[in-house]
Amino acid sequence: MRVLCFLLLGFLYEKVSGDRSFTIDDANNCFRKDGDCFHYISGSIHYFRIPACYWKDRLLKMYMTGLNAVQVYVPWNFHEPQPGMYIFDGDRDLEHFLDLTKELGLLVIIRPGPYICSEWDMGGLPAWLLNKQDISLRSSDPDYLNAVDSWLSVLLPRLRTRLYNNGGNIISVQVENEYGSFLACDYSYMRHLYHIFRLYLGDDVILFTTDGNTDYELKCGTLEGMHATVDFGPADNAKKAFDLLRRYQPTGPLVNSEYYTGWLDYWGESHSTVSAELVSQGLQTMLEMGANVNMYMFEGGTNFGYWNGADYKKTYKPITTSYDYDAPLTEAGDPTDKLLALRSVISKFLPVPQGPMPPPTPKYNYGYVTLQKVGDLQDFLDILCQGGPVVTRYPVTFEDVKQYFGFMLYRTRIPWEIPDMAILSDPFNGVHDRAYVSVDGNFAGVIERDHVRSTNVTGSSGDWLDVLVENMGRINFGAFFNDLKGLVANLTLGGDLLTDWLVYPLNIDGLIAEGWPHAPGNHIVMTTQTESHEGPVIYSGTFRITAKGDTFLKLIKWTKGQVWINGFNIGRYWPDRGPQVTLYVPGNILSTAEINNITVLELENAPDRLLVLLLDRPILNGTNKGV
Repeated sequence: MRVLCFLLLGFLYEKVSGDRSFTIDDANNCFRKDGDCFHYISGSIHYFRIPACYWKDRLLKMYMTGLNAVQVYVPWNFHEPQPGMYIFDGDRDLEHFLDLTKELGLLVIIRPGPYICSEWDMGGLPAWLLNKQDISLRSSDPDYLNAVDSWLSVLLPRLRTRLYNNGGNIISVQVENEYGSFLACDYSYMRHLYHIFRLYLGDDVILFTTDGNTDYELKCGTLEGMHATVDFGPADNAKKAFDLLRRYQPTGPLVNSEYYTGWLDYWGESHSTVSAELVSQGLQTMLEMGANVNMYMFEGGTNFGYWNGADYKKTYKPITTSYDYDAPLTEAGDPTDKLLALRSVISKFLPVPQGPMPPPTPKYNYGYVTLQKVGDLQDFLDILCQGGPVVTRYPVTFEDVKQYFGFMLYRTRIPWEIPDMAILSDPFNGVHDRAYVSVDGNFAGVIERDHVRSTNVTGSSGDWLDVLVENMGRINFGAFFNDLKGLVANLTLGGDLLTDWLVYPLNIDGLIAEGWPHAPGNHIVMTTQTESHEGPVIYSGTFRITAKGDTFLKLIKWTKGQVWINGFNIGRYWPDRGPQVTLYVPGNILSTAEINNITVLELENAPDRLLVLLLDRPILNGTNKGV
């Protein structure tokens, strides 16, 4: 009987006549679409983790799997990188993405935040909020609410015409995200958001909340006037989770807003996987209960550039560049056995479109590329920091100088002779997040947040002590959102406090986007086998291709750093720690007509043979050790 209900009522097609409406029927515990009982089977996709040229391909594969809806986050920091600077074009063209969903007949469940988690830097909140000292994020703090109100006044009007009741395909809108997991439990804040959403979106749209399946999370995350939903994975007891939800949402449709098809990866841990059998069995169980389900993720995508977030579980845990998530569609958008298993389950409840599944995008093994040493990072401070350094008695943070991502170099003089060794120490755990230490251009070691608190240095009085600090991603979940970057506390040398710093905010991305170091006139020094490859060093190389497609970059025996191809920041690599060994290179950034450029910032130690390899497959569970 349940299967028949889905078959009869699950069609996406609009009625030929009559008013469009999407509402909640509390008496019958279902949604009503144009008056008929309706259930959705949805999948999460993040447009901000996928090049825009691939959006349609991914959405079509979701449609052909049998989904009738997609769930979409909107990251505030992606669209407002500086206060009042709004970007909605290119890979940030949210409205074009939504146009594609409608074109393919997919409904949309949208999650505009302002906080989204999503394992994204700072959970989608812009780091410039931290310019207000002592700001209380995700609360009724006036400084925070003023910024939120300003952002929502730009975003929400863009969504209003796209609501289902207004002729669009957005059927529901989430307010905040998993607020019950945040210790503030500020109902005034949630009520404020509720009124703002109603102001801009009207009274007819369904507003909802999503929380974990515990009493505390549902107590602090739900609010009268918004439909409560829950999230849990295939290892959880669905009946128990929904029974708990019924204490807070006694009537209306049951919804699992995040049914986990896989999980995220952290640097230094194994690649997360969940079996196709377990995920598909869990989906069938919930659909047989009459629940609405969104699968998180259906495609994960990639944390290009510096967009990955981090967790804090006793120690700081940065998230990998790949957000593959062991999802039904891979990081590169390819169908998996898990997708086929889910499609088989969905076909029991909804009519699945006929026809072949779109094939994987072409993958190419372009082979080896030889790189050359451009120079030590310190050699280019004049062009990487054209405004000159900040002169300060004590260290300042990234946020203090309004550089929110990437790298900053802190420089001071060694105050006395160190004939043997002295300990450079981080006594207050003030390195956020990883520091690369050099003395007079010679690499001395690494200090890492929560893990490595000191390194030994030697040098002469007056030598430059350089501390290059890498922002490895802001915390995206939990209570520690005010995650400042850089040297957030003082360092000591031999027990004495270091002072009188020159601080260089480095515009590496801007320079490389302009063509450096490959542009004519840039001098690239050829390396030799005996030349040192230790410490922060920039390397470059070129290659040609005759056919364009996706590929995966493997840095054989390289340690840790950042890679740009044709000026596009494809992300962080850290094969020395793993589990991710290769970086996804989308074919759209490559060229068959011109020479392709690779620029690498290796932070610790490059191999003697400066080779990288472009493969036709990813390696997401391994390390470079022993290669």
